[in-house]
Parts: sequence; C-alpha cells; structure tokens
Amino acid sequence: MNRNRFAATVLATLLLLGLATAPAFAAGKAQTLTGTVSDTMCGAKHEESSNPATCTRGCVKHGANYALVVGDKVYTLQTSDKTALDSLDKFAGAKATVTGDVDGTTINVKSVKAGS
Repeated sequence: MNRNRFAATVLATLLLLGLATAPAFAAGKAQTLTGTVSDTMCGAKHEESSNPATCTRGCVKHGANYALVVGDKVYTLQTSDKTALDSLDKFAGAKATVTGDVDGTTINVKSVKAGS
C-alpha cells in the first residue's frame, strides 16, 4: 500500500471513530431551557382540569413526573433534589427556566428558576 493511500485510510478510520463517539459526548450536555412546567401524563394539554397548575400537581401526586413543555416538545424532568422539586411544584402550570443535563427528551435537573 502506498503512503498516500495508507494515510487516507488512517484518516478515514479516525474520522469514523470520531463520528461514532460524538453522540456519547452530546448526551448529558448541560443546557438551559425555558418552557411551561407540566407533567408527563398530560404534557402540553390538561384535559382533567381547567387549571394547569392544579392538574400538574395532581398528576405528579399520582405518580407522573414533572415535565417541561418547550414549543411542541415535552421534556421529562428527573430530579431527587428537594429544592428543585419544590421549585417545580411552585412553578406548576407556569413558565420556568430549567438547567440540567439533556439526554434526548429527558432533563436531569440541576436548577429551576422563574422563566423570563
């Protein structure tokens, strides 16, 4: 194999390896998103109640996770942090800004504050 062809083969292999590992680095990347705090049972539409805050709190009480609705996308919010959970409860049905590690449609919540 000549030197140029060998170098091209090595370069192509390294490029493919880099592309294959890119999703692993992208997953869990900290991001800040602003949307409406909801729950995973209702998502963007609360049909059980005319009050989204009451509906969200009720669904969470019955086992649903909190969710963040950003445009037409619904993110499941994961956290065991008491402060973050209290903030999500406070902002149920309202706009909030959530910072956390995003993996697909799941956010591992680091902080929650009033949305702007």
